[in-house]
Amino acid sequence: MKHTASLIVTALTLSFALPVLAQTNTPNIDQRQINQQQRIDQGVQSGTLTTHETARLEKGQAHVENMETRAKADGTVTQKEKAHLEHAENVQSRRIYKQKHDRQHDFNHDGMNDRAQRRQHRR
Repeated sequence: MKHTASLIVTALTLSFALPVLAQTNTPNIDQRQINQQQRIDQGVQSGTLTTHETARLEKGQAHVENMETRAKADGTVTQKEKAHLEHAENVQSRRIYKQKHDRQHDFNHDGMNDRAQRRQHRR
């Protein structure tokens, strides 16, 4: 009898805990954060992002992660919170694209902007 009672208590506990876990699960947001971080890392490796640009983009990534943490804090992520997070990720994605495709580069990875050097080579 004791064994059956403990099984019932465990089942009830899981039945309440699992929906809460499902409501805070944000796999699409998590995967997008990973993808955007990889885009930043690739930009650093290729030299298309300067040190300053990278720092600014990393700060933006941290901001989105903090927003996600706050959304999950109460145990549920509402549709409005998900939409807010997706909007923030869209903004961050556009920033990454703009910074990677502007004319500022650090190809030699010395922390200095290589744009001036490229102008001298063109002359």
